[in-house]
Amino acid sequence: MSSVGGATLAHLPFGDIVIYITPFTLTLFLLALVFTILVIASRPERQLDITFGADRIITKETGLTEMRFRRFMAIACGLASMGAMLTGDVFDFALFTSLVGITNVGIVAAVKSRHVQNAAFQYGLVAMAGTVPLFGAAAMVAATTGTLSMLELAKEATSVVPFAVKAFLVLGVMGEGMAPFYAAKAEMFRAPGAPYVIMCSLSSLLIFLRVIEVVLTV
Repeated sequence: MSSVGGATLAHLPFGDIVIYITPFTLTLFLLALVFTILVIASRPERQLDITFGADRIITKETGLTEMRFRRFMAIACGLASMGAMLTGDVFDFALFTSLVGITNVGIVAAVKSRHVQNAAFQYGLVAMAGTVPLFGAAAMVAATTGTLSMLELAKEATSVVPFAVKAFLVLGVMGEGMAPFYAAKAEMFRAPGAPYVIMCSLSSLLIFLRVIEVVLTV
């Protein structure tokens, strides 16, 4: 099969569940893999707060317990992102995307700051709302075509998959990936502890790139 991501390099069918590799999905998978390795090997940054008008600099340290939890959530986010990059099953794509949303909220919610935790709570609600159109799209695909395999859907006529499915997939990813919604909350970016916080932005970018390929394929 030749898709918008290029010719299929390899595929592993497990019944209706298919893992397929194209130059596009392989590139996204390698990006997620490399950054996940960097997260494992890196120590969290020490954020500096400068008080203007006063000669004072405050260093924010990340405690050991918080660091371990956020590192675990960042690794889980990386693994979920890698799964979303290679899966050829619409339901599994929805599942991995929802895991990315959960882990992104967990990365930020671990910060011991009232403002940051409030932002994480609000976008936890957004992520939960995003599961409805996301899994609804997978259900509509199964009901209208009888399959969830992207390889099989790519062989069918474009009119077989309702346009609402593609709209629901994009809307669900917007909720689960928290972009562009979380961009309006400065607390999401000011949270200390890079590279863990950066994983939120990277995973959102990868998921958005993949959902474009999925929508154009099915």
